[in-house]
Amino acid sequence: MKKNIIFAILALSSTFIFAQKKVADKFFKNYAYVKASDLYEEAVKKGDSSAHVLTRLGDCYYNNSNSEKASIWYGEAIKKYDDVDPIYFYKYAQSLRSLGQYEDAVVYLEKFNAVQSNEDRIDGTDFTNVALYEKLKSTEGVYVDLLNLPINTKNSDFGGFENEGTFYFASTSKKNREDLYAWNNEPYLDIYQSQISESSDNEGVTDYSYPNYIKAEDINTKYHEASVAITKDGKTMYFTRDNVSNNKKLKADKKGTAHLKIYKATLVDSTWQDVKELSINDRVFSTGHPALSPDNKTLYFASDREGGFGQTDIWKVAILGDDNYGFPVNLGAAVNTSGKEMFPFVDEEETLYFSSDSYINLGFLDIFKSNILKGGTTVENLGAPFNSGYDDFAFNINAEKGRGYLSSNREGGMGSDDIYSFEICYQLIKGTVRDSKTALPLALSTVQLIDETGKVIEETMVGEDGMYAFRVRCNATVNVLGSKDDYKDDLQVVNTTLANGSELMVDLNLTPLFDGSLIKLDPIFFDFDKWDIRTEAAYELENIVGVMRKHPEMNIDIESHTDSRGPDNYNLTLSDKRAKSTRDYIISRGIDASRIKSAIGYGETQLINKCSNGVKCTKEQHQANRRSVFKHDLK
Repeated sequence: MKKNIIFAILALSSTFIFAQKKVADKFFKNYAYVKASDLYEEAVKKGDSSAHVLTRLGDCYYNNSNSEKASIWYGEAIKKYDDVDPIYFYKYAQSLRSLGQYEDAVVYLEKFNAVQSNEDRIDGTDFTNVALYEKLKSTEGVYVDLLNLPINTKNSDFGGFENEGTFYFASTSKKNREDLYAWNNEPYLDIYQSQISESSDNEGVTDYSYPNYIKAEDINTKYHEASVAITKDGKTMYFTRDNVSNNKKLKADKKGTAHLKIYKATLVDSTWQDVKELSINDRVFSTGHPALSPDNKTLYFASDREGGFGQTDIWKVAILGDDNYGFPVNLGAAVNTSGKEMFPFVDEEETLYFSSDSYINLGFLDIFKSNILKGGTTVENLGAPFNSGYDDFAFNINAEKGRGYLSSNREGGMGSDDIYSFEICYQLIKGTVRDSKTALPLALSTVQLIDETGKVIEETMVGEDGMYAFRVRCNATVNVLGSKDDYKDDLQVVNTTLANGSELMVDLNLTPLFDGSLIKLDPIFFDFDKWDIRTEAAYELENIVGVMRKHPEMNIDIESHTDSRGPDNYNLTLSDKRAKSTRDYIISRGIDASRIKSAIGYGETQLINKCSNGVKCTKEQHQANRRSVFKHDLK
């Protein structure tokens, strides 16, 4: 007898583990990663350490950017199973890199690449991989309007930069033709500026023009000036200039090389004046291509000074005020290579953009972006149409507008270097989170934007008005998930179009779990003539589990009801077994048994419509009587 009891307990435990895994899978499918991870971890505690559970746990944390926990579960899966899907080598490596465990990450990245076909290997690991170049050249799925600006000439024009409606750029357009730069036999560069004119057509599409551009006087010499960066208040300009003397004559080092230096100017009465050389310059190396951090407290630049990794590197220096600067710091091997890194730019989201002739590129200088300033280690080639087989550089972007400029000497331009404007196609998904019963806004609800792979890419908590907004690429499929304690989630799938700037209204309606003294759930179904908890039923019961965890002082009564079909006594017995099976599931999830005051089946004794014995009713009418009721005592 004792053996039978033990076997029964083990069988019941196995059933609950299986059920929890299936319920966790359902939550995972619906992007509810916190709930899914809770169930997967519970399954592990009860003995299920299958590859499926371990890797899914890793995915729950990976998709929420929790690299520490993701690495733990991926590591467990990889160490325990030889036949784990190779994609988890890559995800494990990514998680390790995020934690700064670079040597270990390389090991697993190499393991991933060892079992991949050429086209599936990770960018940057094989410079001979033709498929990678084809991928970078492709514009499939990329929606960017790239425009060659009308101000371009047959000579060099580059470094377009927009600040408060004024456009700055470097050009040779009006330079004395007798003063030629020996490097390319073109005139030296000057800095020009123009007010940007905006106009809209009948469809609301904005057109930009750059009329009447003029030289930015007092900062130009007969030699090179270029590469502008301007502070947010518009009062200070940093720019690159050839090394010139106080009387504006070119100064060279002992080898006859004139190096670049960074200068700054101050805006006084609408003109740039008081030009000063920065103390970080030196006549034996070049310092140029200035860029500012979003808070204007750090200056980024390119230099070939000692202490670098290659020909030119990206450096940074603290702006201390009163013409004082900190000690220049190299950004390190996470960005710099043995080649040339130059033309840095940092957007409002602290993404670093720069040009390099190293890494995997399409030829000469390509534009890359890095998350190093946000603690990351990744460098990504922007690909076409930002990059070509020629020099692509001087990139900058207004992240909020998705609009910016780059320079290139690619084919099809007007001159040697041309300035291009670009606008990335974006749409706005916006809406209001509401209580589905009252239609009132639900303050403090959480809304997540989830991509097609299931990764949470943005999350926000709504205010009193319940409103949210996400900026999303055109022609994409995303998921918007709304959630709040004591409410059922609302998941909406959204397909964006190709109409740049359009707004898509997606309201989220969360269903309250409390209705007076009842906890409201969708119908809990059982198989015919059975009382086992199905996956769909467990999925709904997790709402009860969540509510009881959130309100530890709450107790519940469980009622199970049937329709009138079948013998009365049989229905009474069947419903009672279903009520107690429901109770047992909730207890198995860690809820104290004492908090379930009763679990009773009432059979067909409490019908909610006329469909009693002998009364002809539709299937739907009978279905209304097959219900589970959860009553709470929460005050």
